[in-house]
Amino acid sequence: MDVKTPWYAKMGPVPCHLDYPEGTMVEAVERIAQKYPNLPAYDFLGNTVSYPDLVSDIHKAACALRALGVDEGDRVTICLPNMPQAITMFYAVNMVGAIANMIHPLSAEGEIEFYLNDSESVAAITVDMFYQKFINIRRNTPKLKTMIVCSIADGLKPLKAIGYKLTKGRKVPRFERDGSWLSWKQFLSKGVSVVDARVERTAEQPAVVLYSGGTTGVTKGILLSNLNFNALGMQITATNPMFAPGDKMLAIMPMFHGFGLGVSIHSMLVNGGQCILVPQFTPKTYADLLRQHRPNFIAGVPTLYEALLRVDGVDSLDLSCLKGVFSGGDTLPVELKKRFDAFLHAHGATISVREGYGTTECVTASCLTPIDEFREGSIGIPFPDTYYKIVKVGTEEEVPYGEEGEICLSGPTVMLGYVNHPEETANTLRTHADGLKWVHTGDLGMMDQDGFVYFRQRIKRMIITSGYNVYPSQIENILDQHEYVHMSCVIGVKDPYKMQKVKAFVMLKPGIEPSDQVKKDILDYCRKKVAKYAMPYDIEFRAELPKTLVGKVAYRVLEEEEQKKTA
Repeated sequence: MDVKTPWYAKMGPVPCHLDYPEGTMVEAVERIAQKYPNLPAYDFLGNTVSYPDLVSDIHKAACALRALGVDEGDRVTICLPNMPQAITMFYAVNMVGAIANMIHPLSAEGEIEFYLNDSESVAAITVDMFYQKFINIRRNTPKLKTMIVCSIADGLKPLKAIGYKLTKGRKVPRFERDGSWLSWKQFLSKGVSVVDARVERTAEQPAVVLYSGGTTGVTKGILLSNLNFNALGMQITATNPMFAPGDKMLAIMPMFHGFGLGVSIHSMLVNGGQCILVPQFTPKTYADLLRQHRPNFIAGVPTLYEALLRVDGVDSLDLSCLKGVFSGGDTLPVELKKRFDAFLHAHGATISVREGYGTTECVTASCLTPIDEFREGSIGIPFPDTYYKIVKVGTEEEVPYGEEGEICLSGPTVMLGYVNHPEETANTLRTHADGLKWVHTGDLGMMDQDGFVYFRQRIKRMIITSGYNVYPSQIENILDQHEYVHMSCVIGVKDPYKMQKVKAFVMLKPGIEPSDQVKKDILDYCRKKVAKYAMPYDIEFRAELPKTLVGKVAYRVLEEEEQKKTA
């Protein structure tokens, strides 16, 4: 395949090549502040902040970091929900030439300890309701010199801040401050004597660490550059020409995740968009957010859209404001797409869900369904300057169109490498004979002759039963089409004869009660569509399926539960 002639060149108005800016992420935001001084950068619970005010806040926080001794190349952990301090600190860390280490505030104490030590963070920031976790592990994190604790109230207008402190804020325990524990206001006051904290950095230098299981399932820090994020910002708008400065993005996906940080936050802020920051998302508030803010764009995992189909109060919802709805982070079942597209159109939207694909090793999305051409089961075509190819598993040998293999990708968003894992970096990030650096994703897929990519399954999630390969997502798609089934998850269970056998977990639609007859009806339906060797030997009904922190169905939790039963 000639990678110098992109197959997406014929796919409409999307440019094949983009000119990416030199410099850092914060410089890209500063340019937007100069270009659009009257546009809002974000809204947080009714408090709207303009681009110039955001840049001013970033500069103050950067001066405070410099006053605390944070130097170029240092790691600073940001453990916050989607709130103003998360954005301010993210870009302030970038301004002083340090590296932002992004982690989820709902992480367990042991996980936080690992993240702090693995990144060798010298400073960290969290929200007051979670700071006790840091106290409990502080003695085990010797590199951590400074801890900053902020509050939801810090990002609210004065009257709302008072209201918060008298209501929800009363439940949050007060923390004892000392020289190494600072409130947000104390932190900012440290920088008043610093004139300029800026450190000159290049586009290719490291800027962010995001954590992911990678291709082995072992948690690793993924080191990403300024270019990685800025290139993504340009690719997002290039593949969405309907975007206009001032458009709103509902930022539900968390900032510790590449999807939330890269698409919902940074791509908006380097293009003049407005982020609607949602610090805590629940399905019950989803409809209210859509009704109140009338966003132009929504990005989320499939379970986010599944949730909206279940909540009350959506009958009168007007979604004519939407220009784009994007699904990623997990396979979008065909049946769920059909149902949600019908929901969108029934509520005034003129667009459909566009599925994409990506990995944290390239920040997030690198492939997206075109605006005007959908192919069932496809995750779309590559972004500008991003190349995909399918290789025989375990090799660099490209397979023909239509044949299944490992998905590999190359482009300007590809990571610098894994933190403290040189061997894993070498295994995942390889320079092929064409001279390009390719990420071996660990995902199975195929490509058709028009360049549309089809995700099949994580290689390691494949079930092998009696010598046959079974892909859980394919069985799940079939189950999800049954009239009784709301959502499903399929795993492999150890079996002394078959090595593994297939088991399904099913969440039934409202009004359908679990029973032997319901199970029989679903299994009879599956027998008509599933090969005998791939048939689930059992269905277990669940009121809810376990979810990961970003809303994916946590199939590994179900696998661990089954392993304990047979131990």
